[in-house]
This record gives sequence, structure tokens and C-alpha cells, in this order.
Amino acid sequence: MDKRELGGFLRARRETLRPADVGLPEPAGGRARRTPGLRREEVADLAGVSVNYYERLEQARAPRPSPQVIDAIGRALALSEVERTHLSRLAGHALPARSGPGEQVPPGVLALLDRLGPVAAYVCDARHDILAWNDLAAALITDFGALPPAERNVLRLAMRLGATVCSAPQEATGGFEAQVAAQSREALTRRPHDSALRLLVGDFAERAPGFAAQWSRHDVRSRATLRKRIDHGELGVLVLDCQTLAVPGADLRVVMFSAEPGTPDHDKLTRLQLRPAVPEPSSRP
Repeated sequence: MDKRELGGFLRARRETLRPADVGLPEPAGGRARRTPGLRREEVADLAGVSVNYYERLEQARAPRPSPQVIDAIGRALALSEVERTHLSRLAGHALPARSGPGEQVPPGVLALLDRLGPVAAYVCDARHDILAWNDLAAALITDFGALPPAERNVLRLAMRLGATVCSAPQEATGGFEAQVAAQSREALTRRPHDSALRLLVGDFAERAPGFAAQWSRHDVRSRATLRKRIDHGELGVLVLDCQTLAVPGADLRVVMFSAEPGTPDHDKLTRLQLRPAVPEPSSRP
């Protein structure tokens, strides 16, 4: 059980809710509350636990809550299924991840990368290590095969290449930084002893204030699609759909960059695809 993370998560989720979100009346006369979100006593009442016990949970001073209490608090905070699983893991009631670093990319996924047409794609693991990619991804982003294996990492590339890899049109949801913060926090609840991932998160937070702000939100809800802006040295700026798909039965994700057919950005991807391939793309490291 990670008491500190559990308390931070409960507090962050409580502060994002309005009374109306959980069926409670809003303040009379439209008056704003002095503090954001629900009050602790409101969450405790909705969950059927004592205010003192709930306060101690947020303060990382309470003993491990039972699965029944965690379920009740999850309902009180209107958590999604992903957030409920995250809460259970923080409380020590969910099984840890079965797979670990160095997981092999299934052959079928490797074959898929080469059949995507004008879609750049790579496969990464829970640590954001890039394990496989297609020629178009190497031409669009960087020659992954020329990098030392330790540098084939989404966050380390973002730190090194900056806007080339990770800039995106500004969104209220935080775009790329919100996505990787949610993915990293969820991964660390499954792999609480993964010191390499924890170090990576700390390094990125120091260099990317936007990521640090998103990390403090304790969000674990990632998005399937982002709009990503890539500044390519030859083709100029491309604004692409960046979609993430989970690989069934493995702790891996396929990240794909595409554009709607008939658009200038799709034409640029097609031109890039037709260029001679990067020598020895090493998409099977």
C-alpha cells in the first residue's frame, strides 16, 4: 500500500468534483465555495465512512482500507473503471503487473508495423522505451536505429529533441504532457519498485514544467487520440492524429501518426513513405 500516493490521488479527485457531479445541491445563490471540489465530510458521507477515517486516508495516516471501503470511496468520487483499478492498486488490493521490462514485441505486431501504409508507428512499453518501429516513423521522427538503446525512449527523445517530437496544439487537457503523465502514474502503481521509470519521470518533470503540473493532478485517464505537431526538417510542420492502442496480453502500446487522406499532411506522409528507407532501420532491435 502506498499511503502517500493514495492520499494524493483521493485529494486530487475530490478537488475536481462539484456537488452536482455526485448528486449534491450546489451552494444557494450561486455562491462559490472557499475550497475547490467536494468537502471531505461530503465524500465520507457518500462513502459511508467516518470523516476522521477519510481525513486520515488523505493525510496518509490511516491503515489499509478494505476492498469494500475502496469500492465505496470509488463510487463516492464517481471514479472511472481505470481510476478504480488505480485506487485499488494504491490500496494494495490489485495484482501487480505480470510482465516486466524487456518484454518481446509479438510477431504479429511487428508485421503490422510494415503494413500500415502512410502511417508512422512505433511500439513502446510501460517505461516509454521504443522497442520497434516502421521506416516511416524513423523518417518522420528520428533514426531510432542510430540511437543507443537507452536513448530510444519517448520522454528522453522529448527532452533531447523538444518540439520535433512532442509539441502539440495547446489543449485544455494538456495534450502530450497530460497523456504521458497519466500513463506513467498508472504504470508506477502497477510497478511500484520500477526505479528506472521513477527516475525518468523525475528527470522529465525537472525539464518540462507542463509535465510537472500534469503529474501533480494524479490523473490516470489517458486519451486514445491526440493532435500532435511535428516540425520536420525537410517537409516543415505536420499536424497529425496520434492514436495509441494497447497490445492485448502485453504491457505494450502501439503509437501511430496519421492524417486524413486528401489533406496536405497526408500528402507529406505519403511523400516521406516513398523516400528510400533509412539504411538498416533496426525495427527489430
